[in-house]
Amino acid sequence: MPIPTISFAPIFGKDDVSRARVVAQVRDACLKYGFFQLVDHGVPQDLFDEMIKQSASFFSLPEDVKERYSKEQDKFQRGYERLRAQNFEKRTAGDLKEGYYFGADLPLDHPRVVAGKFNMGPNKYPKEVTDPVKFKETMDTYYSTMLSLSKTILQVLCETMEISNEWMSEFLDIPIATLRLLHYPPQAPDASEFERGIGQHTDFGAVTILLQDGIGGLQVWDRDASAWIDATPQRGALVINLGNLMMRWTNDRYLSNLHRVINKSGKQRYSVPFFLAGNPDFLVKCFPKCADEIKGPKYPPVTVQRWMEGRYADTYNTSQDKALGELSQSEAKAGMA
Repeated sequence: MPIPTISFAPIFGKDDVSRARVVAQVRDACLKYGFFQLVDHGVPQDLFDEMIKQSASFFSLPEDVKERYSKEQDKFQRGYERLRAQNFEKRTAGDLKEGYYFGADLPLDHPRVVAGKFNMGPNKYPKEVTDPVKFKETMDTYYSTMLSLSKTILQVLCETMEISNEWMSEFLDIPIATLRLLHYPPQAPDASEFERGIGQHTDFGAVTILLQDGIGGLQVWDRDASAWIDATPQRGALVINLGNLMMRWTNDRYLSNLHRVINKSGKQRYSVPFFLAGNPDFLVKCFPKCADEIKGPKYPPVTVQRWMEGRYADTYNTSQDKALGELSQSEAKAGMA
């Protein structure tokens, strides 16, 4: 059964009955899949098309040019990430993808940057792309648009749990929010059975908003069927999924679900995820309404900064055992079978 498609048109309207219906749909999707496809979200198709176009413009550059913008040049988590730099399943030389990172574009003298907060610093905008001015304009516009949409999504999630959204202003105060351009080359016909565009994983933060091109390849784990299901691209739709912070907030009521990418299309695949993690100093702890009345919360409180630093280290620098353990999902073992 495919992950559900949900229209946010009533969220931007004034019909309380229709809004309540959408809230219920989102709640069901969070409980069953931790994923849904979002339509009628207010983001124009022209912006989506331009994002994919500009992404392809960068990734078509020679390797030595792309490396001039390597994110390994500094500690800000900005810029180019070479092919196979990340490795989730630890079964191959690395995931068959390359990427480019953006975040809040902060100057070096900004207090968050001076304090060494995770993922805080200036962006890198390549000059060798076809239209550098258009590239920067598109990235900045898309980033601010996704940040605004993520706020709306969080507000709806609060409604699904019938909790106050007063915590959101602190959580969204100059948040760790990463925009990534991703390029997945086609997998070779004779590639290992363990070859992945990106290995199975759960996302680290609170909410992810994903723009796909039309190629496909994203798969989501269906717990009930014990099988992978395709998140088939829909023109104009965004794929929304919950991250591990939402799992901690809700005491595992909502699902931060396993997903992966396998690109056997024979074509180049492009996608643009926006990962919202939140204010690095924000303390994530179980919403009181979600805690077990007898056992209490499953997870201890943790700051966004500490959580994100640990998760990045797991996927870039540690052993398979630790990386898999951080999934904190009983179905992770089933998914690896």
